[in-house]
Amino acid sequence: MVFKRGRIKFIRYKPIGKILGNQVKYMSSEADSKKVKSISDLPGVGQNILNKLVEAGYSTLEAVAVASPQDLSVAAGIPLTTAQRIIKEAREALDIRFKTALEVKKERISTKKITTGSQALDGLLGGGIETRTMTELFGEFGSGKTQICHQLSVNVQLPLEKGGLGGKAVYIDTEGTFRWERIEAMAKAIGFEPDTAMNNIYFMRAINSDHQIAIVENDLPELLSKDPAVKLVIVDSITSHFRAEFPGRENLAVRQQKLNKHLHQLVRAAEMYDLAVVITNQVMARPDMFYGDPTVAVGGHTLYHVPGIRVQLKKSRGNKRIARVVDAPHLPEGEVVFAITEEGVRDAEE
Repeated sequence: MVFKRGRIKFIRYKPIGKILGNQVKYMSSEADSKKVKSISDLPGVGQNILNKLVEAGYSTLEAVAVASPQDLSVAAGIPLTTAQRIIKEAREALDIRFKTALEVKKERISTKKITTGSQALDGLLGGGIETRTMTELFGEFGSGKTQICHQLSVNVQLPLEKGGLGGKAVYIDTEGTFRWERIEAMAKAIGFEPDTAMNNIYFMRAINSDHQIAIVENDLPELLSKDPAVKLVIVDSITSHFRAEFPGRENLAVRQQKLNKHLHQLVRAAEMYDLAVVITNQVMARPDMFYGDPTVAVGGHTLYHVPGIRVQLKKSRGNKRIARVVDAPHLPEGEVVFAITEEGVRDAEE
């Protein structure tokens, strides 16, 4: 700007830092506005294609990214090359690519964990229940599977410094064992207002195996895209309906195929949305075993291979329970004793 005082002109210059700062702010805001946040932001996806994708069940970037070009092409009625381009854009938006081992290491180091309420159990699990991983809890009735699930759905709401993720939980109940009374008691024990804690838990009762699959396949992705605060998904239990609806060896192949697809959808959700998935599983006795523990988890090898961490729970004296890591690629085998009290999952008293 120029100011005149008599014959002398005074020129006031703007600091270059402010000019550059405003330019950087403008560029960053422009970049943020161009960032792909939903399938409607993908290049080549108009309103017509968007409607077809949503109707076919591809309502999120994650669903598009993991779809096959052939399926997407048929569902949306678009050329195969267009489907391939849309999938490529979705994968780039979600950073799905080859990564170096060092990048993977940094991601693993930053993995968040949810406290179980017991320091001993947390120690066994390497700090708690991990995000981006499926954890399986299996054991006989009364071994504490559902109690841990209730506790986790409350503890996930704790702030990071207290062992939570400051998030919400999804609880899919297949056996009718969810009890709001336990949520209330556990919430009060850690200083939460019970109604607020319960308001942060999304609950759905799965009526049969098809309904259970549909919840994870359709309802869950829609909920996760609408509410990114969800950091924990619980399925209690994973095999109950499958076990009841597909009896006998003649139905074994169909059951295992459905169960396998269902499990991988849950694992995909854990990885895509950076959340923890916890499933519980029933056990059965092997009549051909004469030595050792005859109880094994239901589901066979299909279920044995998918979860990242498998924990067996056993009853002990009184309110004490025993947890043993059966399989985990990064954790040593071991077992600890914890307790289930009126306040929730806690360390066992000596």
